[in-house]
Amino acid sequence: MAFRGQRLRASRSGGVHSCSHRVQATPTQASTAAAQSAFDIPAAPILIPEGPWKEVEGCVCAPKGFRAQGMAGGLRAKGPKADLAMIVADKPAVAAGVFTLNVMCAAPVTYCREVLARRDTVRAVLINAGQANAATGAQGYQDCLDSAEAVSQTLGIEPDDVLLESTGVIGRRIKMEALLKSVPVLAERLGSSADDAHHAAVAITTTDLVSKSAAIELEIGGGKVRVGGIAKGSGMIHPNMATMLGTITTDAAVTPQLWRLILQRGVAKSFNQITVDGDTSTNDTVLGLASGAAGGPVISDSNSKEAQQLEAGVTALLQSLAKSVAWDGEGATCLMEVTTTGAADDKSAATISRSIAASSLVKAAIYGHDPNWGRIACAAGYAGIPYEPNELRIKLGDNLLMEAGQPLEFDAAKASSYLKAVTDVHGTVNIEVCIGKGKGHGIAWGCDLSYDYVKINAEYTT
Repeated sequence: MAFRGQRLRASRSGGVHSCSHRVQATPTQASTAAAQSAFDIPAAPILIPEGPWKEVEGCVCAPKGFRAQGMAGGLRAKGPKADLAMIVADKPAVAAGVFTLNVMCAAPVTYCREVLARRDTVRAVLINAGQANAATGAQGYQDCLDSAEAVSQTLGIEPDDVLLESTGVIGRRIKMEALLKSVPVLAERLGSSADDAHHAAVAITTTDLVSKSAAIELEIGGGKVRVGGIAKGSGMIHPNMATMLGTITTDAAVTPQLWRLILQRGVAKSFNQITVDGDTSTNDTVLGLASGAAGGPVISDSNSKEAQQLEAGVTALLQSLAKSVAWDGEGATCLMEVTTTGAADDKSAATISRSIAASSLVKAAIYGHDPNWGRIACAAGYAGIPYEPNELRIKLGDNLLMEAGQPLEFDAAKASSYLKAVTDVHGTVNIEVCIGKGKGHGIAWGCDLSYDYVKINAEYTT
């Protein structure tokens, strides 16, 4: 999650937006230094894994039973960009949450944990940008209670029907006067269109140069089910749950116990497999709401075909959002996808992939278009997973750099050109590592490390 000041760089190619009919952002459009209106921000590329689903528009409003909206409520330090979002379920929705493991967690994290410990359903999520409400003491928690009360009074629901997320500068309380004044206006504007959902996606961004959203439709038990979501994040991204803010929705009918298990597993394979800079935020939160509005029998057995189909769809949606976050890493010029095979199990493979993606030396080499396989081998070796070094295999794009633990003669200029070609278009650099003959398979995502990362973060509060 990025708790930063004014972004110093902006040069991106975007993707077709899943929330609306907006076209792909060109590099010129994306390089505008500041938003010209509340919602003037390009969209991240949609990076949904292949599977038995199709991409649909509407992100959090794609599933039945949800409305959303975003607005500029005056919470940001400067600029016209929207800074307050609300997502509302028409009826009580089964709720789940996964949160940061940072001991110095933000007040809304503590608040949400307590609400979800008391109840299985909620009706609304309120998200603010501008202030993290972390390291704010007792008054910060009171601000959470007051925020929930404002939403409950406006919507005619209980305070415990409300979950909260915050992002912004750590140590800053929410601008409560502005928030309380904006909540009724935001509620009046709630809608279920793709544009309404897009407004919410933009409102939760901070140093993000692009909004992140996606939605899919799949068949479960003979019926159509949708899963949609929005996310934000660009810096302070590292596995330890959840490395960003995110809210996903589904119209599947599912029990609270199974829904929480599905979200937890999905996060483990998505947001806990991305890294930008090795910093785990105070506010990391992923919330999931299931309306059940698609109809059909309630899914309860984790071993059932229906549960497996729902989990696969949720995981794919979460991975799409996670990859968008890594793609938009602060100062980044590419997305890195690291795949490890040959491990004893999937967990071991995932650990090695994560170690490589997190290596500052690997990330810097990618930025410099240096096919330095030694740094990849080093990062694989210190991941804490034992393997036989003489079985190590490393591939960079189509370039085989190491086989059976031995460095190979390869065309360094070609490999470097591969990296340059990918970074020139802000594409995906593929790194493949095999450590043996096991069946374990794991993927992690990251980004390169550029000079701009230091520029962005050196003076973010001054």
